Amino acid sequence: MSQPSMDTIVNLAKTRGFVFPGSDIYGGLANSWDYGPLGVELKNNIKHEWWKRFVHGRIDMVGQDGAIIMNPKVWEASGHLENFTDPLVECKNCHERYRADQIDLTKPCAKCGKSETLTEPASFNMMFKTFMGPKEESASTVYLRPETAQAIFVDFPQVLMTSRKRIPFGIAQIGKAFRNEITPGNFIFRTREFEQMEIEYFVHPDDWKEKFEMWLKELHGWIDFCGIKKEWVHEYETPGSELAHYSERTVDLEFDFPFGKSELYGLAYRTDHDLKKHSEYSGRDLSYTDTVTGEKYIPHVIEPSLGVDRTLLAVMLSAYTEEEAPTADGGVDKRVVMKFPHALAPIKIAVLPLSKKPELRDVALPIVEKLSKKWNAEYDETQSIGRRYRRQDEIGTPYCVTVDFDSLNDHAVTVRDRDTMVQERIAIGELEDYFFKNLKS
Repeated sequence: MSQPSMDTIVNLAKTRGFVFPGSDIYGGLANSWDYGPLGVELKNNIKHEWWKRFVHGRIDMVGQDGAIIMNPKVWEASGHLENFTDPLVECKNCHERYRADQIDLTKPCAKCGKSETLTEPASFNMMFKTFMGPKEESASTVYLRPETAQAIFVDFPQVLMTSRKRIPFGIAQIGKAFRNEITPGNFIFRTREFEQMEIEYFVHPDDWKEKFEMWLKELHGWIDFCGIKKEWVHEYETPGSELAHYSERTVDLEFDFPFGKSELYGLAYRTDHDLKKHSEYSGRDLSYTDTVTGEKYIPHVIEPSLGVDRTLLAVMLSAYTEEEAPTADGGVDKRVVMKFPHALAPIKIAVLPLSKKPELRDVALPIVEKLSKKWNAEYDETQSIGRRYRRQDEIGTPYCVTVDFDSLNDHAVTVRDRDTMVQERIAIGELEDYFFKNLKS
């Protein structure tokens, strides 16, 4: 099927409680977004499943959670102070700013339409600068981290010592990063505050090609797990002229977003750049000695880097489905369904009494209270049952449990499947077993 437009996804995200404009009652803040009740559940499910798959699911992985504000020497050693820049141009007429590598510099300004008003490109460092101390003029300059990776590199010796791992092994981290983007936009695709899921996988220098291919395969497996449409995903081999200062090889997994093909995930071979630089600047020996062979070397690094927000956007675009459904009077109705994988669905089960009658509520409430102890379940008794089904379809709930007046006598309920709309009569006492069997995690 065709992909939904960005307007469609943004509207659904706002009206159904996935993502809201930040600071909205004050007129908002450019490109700032808050995750609502359903969005935070979807986001947490993505992070939980990533951690379960890549940390708990592997014996060669450990996790950590590094600080956002680090010693500024970290960014000097990593090259971010010198190299973490974008080319900036500004219109001398309206003062609109653009990334020089993303526009045609020979064309008029896109905002005011004036020709020959753009300045020469200048380097713009994207790190957020702040001050640590009681007074700005006497305080130390520090930075909000632009990536989570450097905390892993500077903690490498402590993690190596305490985890007792042997190379190859990886350190994983989920956390916020901050980039003062010149031109953020396209909803949650490019923001100044975002969340990363990153792995630094340490390898012997001779093994990097094999491990690089292994992690490329793992990324494709994760994409399949998330229900991201494979036909909208493409590998892009970054040419040498475009490689980051730390990378010898990078493959981007690009996604066909409604606004164009853009990076979803990145896989970089960072060589020994980071550990070598931190050894040089800190004076600490960050080499590794193999306890079996006795060989000593600075490990090389493979880095799978995944954005939580971009994952969520790709998942929503892939899950969005429009179907025609028959109505009770023989007509046809359009049904919007978010076909999230069960593991990612914000709400797993909705319990819906047919009406607000107290006798139905007395049956339905104990059901949702019991199910909530094992799955994220929701209770809803407002509007017609048809409208409630449609709402649950739009937020991606895999199963609806309807309590009707027959339930008072047969002690059973109707369970409706989101994707097939097939309804089954299930005894109340058998609901937990039914969902353990049918809710795929």
